[in-house]
Amino acid sequence: MKSSLKLLSLLIMTLSSSLSALEVGNDIEAFAANDDTGEIWNAADYLGEKNIVVYFYPAAMTGGCTAQACAYRDFSTNLSEEDAVVVGVSGDSVNGLSLFKQAHNLNFPLLSDPNGSLATLFGVPTRAGGSLEREVGGDIHTLVRGLTTSRWTFIIGKNGKVIYKNDEVKAKEDTATVLEVLKKHP
Repeated sequence: MKSSLKLLSLLIMTLSSSLSALEVGNDIEAFAANDDTGEIWNAADYLGEKNIVVYFYPAAMTGGCTAQACAYRDFSTNLSEEDAVVVGVSGDSVNGLSLFKQAHNLNFPLLSDPNGSLATLFGVPTRAGGSLEREVGGDIHTLVRGLTTSRWTFIIGKNGKVIYKNDEVKAKEDTATVLEVLKKHP
């Protein structure tokens, strides 16, 4: 009975998220969150000026999430040529994101969404958080996640509208797909 209730709750949360998910053509309101340095990153600083790639990922310092982040790092010049900024979003703490950025020399902001407010705004499904231990700089650190988001990617055009949404992201292919879309939407 208890597991049936948990499954029903998860199904309701997933359905309600997908019903309110942003779709291509929707306007996005300005949003802000703490970045990996603890400072506020504000989309309003870029709306109307840049394309904004917002990618949600489950957990810092895990295999697929690291591959996805490193691809965004490695293609930063190409993304810049398409007049785009990239921001990664997860339920990880600011400290965990800072360690992730340091460990992999990431060159774009990572936003902390421990309570899921950004995931809710975009309609990205979430589930329980967690923690894991990783070695960074010779020390073992515990990275804590308030929640775990699904892996979704959005591109917000310079006009403030969603021009791309992918809710079936393949971590290793995400950046190449995003670049293709950006080249078609100058």
